[in-house]
Amino acid sequence: MPPSPQRSSRWSIIKQEIHALLHLNPTTRPWHLPLLVACCSALPALAGVLYGDIKSGILGCVGALVILYLPAAGLRRRLLTLLACSLGFQLSFLLASISSGPLSAALMLLLITMVSTFLTRWLSMPPPGSFFFILVAALASVLPHETEQISHRLLLVGLGSAGACILALLYSLLLPAETTPPVSTVAPARRILAEATVIAVFVAASSLLANALQLHNPYWVPISCAAIIQGANFRLVWQRKIHRVVGTALGLGIAWLIFALQPNGWMLVLIIGLLSFSIEVLVVRNYGIAMLFITPLTLLFAEVTALQSPLDTLMLARFSDILLGSLIGLIGGWLIHHPRYLGRISAQHNQD
Repeated sequence: MPPSPQRSSRWSIIKQEIHALLHLNPTTRPWHLPLLVACCSALPALAGVLYGDIKSGILGCVGALVILYLPAAGLRRRLLTLLACSLGFQLSFLLASISSGPLSAALMLLLITMVSTFLTRWLSMPPPGSFFFILVAALASVLPHETEQISHRLLLVGLGSAGACILALLYSLLLPAETTPPVSTVAPARRILAEATVIAVFVAASSLLANALQLHNPYWVPISCAAIIQGANFRLVWQRKIHRVVGTALGLGIAWLIFALQPNGWMLVLIIGLLSFSIEVLVVRNYGIAMLFITPLTLLFAEVTALQSPLDTLMLARFSDILLGSLIGLIGGWLIHHPRYLGRISAQHNQD
């Protein structure tokens, strides 16, 4: 008896998702760009080891993530972009640091997400868009609220960004990028504002819910929500959810191994560099496989400074955060891409 059309359709969808999970997309990204990112990420950790303060070095690594916004453009535009993003990192970290309490932290996350999402989309900035501004804020929100330490932490993040800018300058002088005229595909400002508002509300709500459930250091709930909700269409949102959950589950195994080995400072520098290089090689080819390395790197940045929970408890907590944040992001992505809701804004703009 032949299988029913409905059963065949479900099996076809499952095969498509498995193929998407394992398929490596072609890329023209040069090999030396991931190497630059790895050097920028590992340099603050190296400085921390040399000065005997690896925790401060890890904070510098967070600021060095600004290198991910290096555009394929001329030297002037590259430096202006990195300097502007460095300032954005500083503001995101500062606003999240001065917030005290779950409600205040959620409101700051709402503001940071809305402004960074609107600006990056209005300026047609390619991925990662607003994601790392949100990540910086989320990581800052789980640090101990010590007012006297805020300026010191800001300095460390700023030094990490400054180091990335200097390496980017040297890289651009040695290997100038082939400049191409930017393709303008800016959506109507009304649509961008509406999407930014929805994304901000869901990211802030995920933070509030995580705190209401009394999750320990639930920074990965809003981070996961932000990563999922920003897909270009709902299918991409759905695929990102699957990739993130599967990739995180496997990535937690790598993270467990790293923490179980209790690496010294020099080993941490090497691990951060290798993870950063692997992420940049893979993220444009397969998001799910890249999550294998994004997961332990993010855990290193957040947990090295204050690892208080037993290792098994930490891994389980982070996976629970991923599931919750991804589910909230999926709901938000459905709302954004549903033609009955935000689609009306584009229709009204076309009529105008």
